[in-house]
Amino acid sequence: MHSEVERLAEMAQAGERMIERLRKQAFLPDSRKGLNIRFGIAEAAQLLGCSTNRIRMAEDDGRLPPPPPTENGRRPGYSIEALLNMRAVLGASPARAPLDRPAMIAVQNFKGGVGKSTVTTHLAHYFAIQGYRVLVVDCDSQATTTTLFGFNPHFNITREQTLYPYLSIDPTQTDLLYAVQKTPWPNVDLIPSNLELFDVEYELAASGADGGSVLASRFRKLKAGLEDLARGYDVVILDPPPALGTISLAVMQAANALIVPLAATTPDFCSTVQFLSMMDQVTSQLAQAGLTVDYDFVRLLCSKFDGNDPSHAMVRQIMEQTFGPALLPVSILESAEISHAALRMMTVYELERPIGSARTHKRSRANLDEAMAQVEALVRRGWGLATPASEEAVVNG
Repeated sequence: MHSEVERLAEMAQAGERMIERLRKQAFLPDSRKGLNIRFGIAEAAQLLGCSTNRIRMAEDDGRLPPPPPTENGRRPGYSIEALLNMRAVLGASPARAPLDRPAMIAVQNFKGGVGKSTVTTHLAHYFAIQGYRVLVVDCDSQATTTTLFGFNPHFNITREQTLYPYLSIDPTQTDLLYAVQKTPWPNVDLIPSNLELFDVEYELAASGADGGSVLASRFRKLKAGLEDLARGYDVVILDPPPALGTISLAVMQAANALIVPLAATTPDFCSTVQFLSMMDQVTSQLAQAGLTVDYDFVRLLCSKFDGNDPSHAMVRQIMEQTFGPALLPVSILESAEISHAALRMMTVYELERPIGSARTHKRSRANLDEAMAQVEALVRRGWGLATPASEEAVVNG
């Protein structure tokens, strides 16, 4: 007869088997997600900030290859790879200048269930569609972000592929290049995570009387490693554990920007206030230890907002009164499309066609674009740039 404690192992194993089944249903036979989204010429022109005529002219004079027609003779639309090539040919890349430092954004809140990993992955895919070079670093041993990128942390990722060999007490890696994995997105790379990354917390906690100096060295090491790696990217998005631990603190110290997602409920609001208070204390203590924390911007992002729920509207109003301009004006709306995509281990940006109604999908996509564009504008402001304008906007003043 099994004890209730022994049942934990059984439930964990059953859960892992179910995740593997879900992954095989959602992904291609090679167990890795494919990226099959296409953009029509009007959407491509909007993303590039040019006219459809300019794209057609570039195709006519041979500078751009036209998309191969489908069997019925229609244009199938442009892939992400094609869009990136169009940006290069037409001079429409949003990439930072060589002297601009990459944005290193930590998406953090100690309250679970606020959509931290959902915000991380949607933000990464939004930046990818806009043409930026993106690195996502999953620092959370729960590895939700890794899963959303098409990897099974239990079966596909070993400890040696995570941050562990770099941050452990006895490191076997001197830089982070070893950990970078390609994703289905040509301009998005990932440093994955799995449960074994939590061993770093144990090791550093057990480092004895010398623990303070060991921690400080690990903080400096992670920041140096990420800064070195970031030279090949425009935006680095960090997903730390939702708790105040060694890895969280190292990530918060390495970042140069902070996005705090929170849901529009009273418990989430109260928890986030505690998180901000704790961060204030921790950054002061880090400064006393010679570890500076410097953010280009700190913003709160209301997630899972239901505009039809009066309590959500009330809490949102409390947030606005409390945080003022630090609260981003556009919330991420609660949407069945986000939930349905997550069930397939995807983001809304990866869907080839709507899962629910076309209207629901369009509304969700437009809301996500608007919410993520707020973060893009902050990043570009840090580079001394405005968000790229379309030719039409320029012509119309």
